[in-house]
Amino acid sequence: MRRLALILTLLAGPAAAQNPAEAARAAAKALEAASVQLDAADSARDRVRALTGTVKAYESGLAAMREGLRDAAIRETELTRRLQSQEGEIAQLLGVLSSMGGRAAPAAMLHPQGPVGAARAGMMLASVTPGLTAEAQRLRADLDEVSALRALQQSAAETLQEGLAGVQQARTDLSQAVADRTDLPMRFTEDPVKTAILIAATETLEGFASGLSEIADNELLTNLPPIDDRKGVLELPVQGQILRRAGETDAAGVTRPGIVIATRSQALVTTPTAATVRYSGPLLDYGLVTILEPQPDLLFVLAGLDTVYGRAGEVLPEGSPVGLMGGGGEGDNPSPSVDGGGAGRTETLYIEVRQGDAPVDPLSWFATDKG
Repeated sequence: MRRLALILTLLAGPAAAQNPAEAARAAAKALEAASVQLDAADSARDRVRALTGTVKAYESGLAAMREGLRDAAIRETELTRRLQSQEGEIAQLLGVLSSMGGRAAPAAMLHPQGPVGAARAGMMLASVTPGLTAEAQRLRADLDEVSALRALQQSAAETLQEGLAGVQQARTDLSQAVADRTDLPMRFTEDPVKTAILIAATETLEGFASGLSEIADNELLTNLPPIDDRKGVLELPVQGQILRRAGETDAAGVTRPGIVIATRSQALVTTPTAATVRYSGPLLDYGLVTILEPQPDLLFVLAGLDTVYGRAGEVLPEGSPVGLMGGGGEGDNPSPSVDGGGAGRTETLYIEVRQGDAPVDPLSWFATDKG
């Protein structure tokens, strides 16, 4: 973990673009903070919180590292192509510098036009020399940068592989910590028979959501604070990029009122705010689904998970893990593509927000600067 933080700090150097550099610095700090928090965790709830932070820090760190490596690879390619295109000029420059660097023979000091011509030639050489020197320095800087970028990429590639193993272990530890956690408050007890009947009787997400109150026994009033003042600034439940917005039609011709987020395999999904788990399990054709209720008449539907944490009735603190995305193994390529930031995002999370009995655009609740 500490080596990954060190490489991220290197990737956040002056040569990096501003946004990737900031992300790398933030990820390095998050990795260090997660390590300290994990060392200090005592109870099962503390371990869940610490391991959640560890997994998220790893994911942010690995994403920042891929971005930095991609920028480094692009920069190296640009410099290499530029140097290759200037091979002729470089050869001539080296020849001139080589001749200037040697000790001139007496005959070389003579000029056909005598002393006046020699003086003029000397003036011309004096005016050209700074330009030649500057060009030589620029070429040397380019060569040094290419060498440094290659060394950094080699070191970072090894650390990235270690990071992938680290995040996998952290996910395994998190799953165990969630299983060991027994001290979460319960708002209601789920009736499995009523749940099965509701699932069998409904054909749409809307119908299922409207009947959620029927599966709860011994329900208590919630004491969660309202989140209306946080509308539009909640963090997305998973790291990724928006693939489809609300109302956009997919390749199969299906139009849904929610958004689709493209994520990397095994990405961690967390609750963006404290919420009651109204349902967790398979549903219709959505795969594994978690439905969260942060306040009365407001539901966050998270569909398409491969693993779900928690059970109906539990009240989760903000930032708690609710599941993992699918994907075979880690699925993250240690050698990031230079084609763009979307490479490797093979999984999709569907997010629907329902207020009352109607869906609303999830982006009216969640903040995002990516499209």
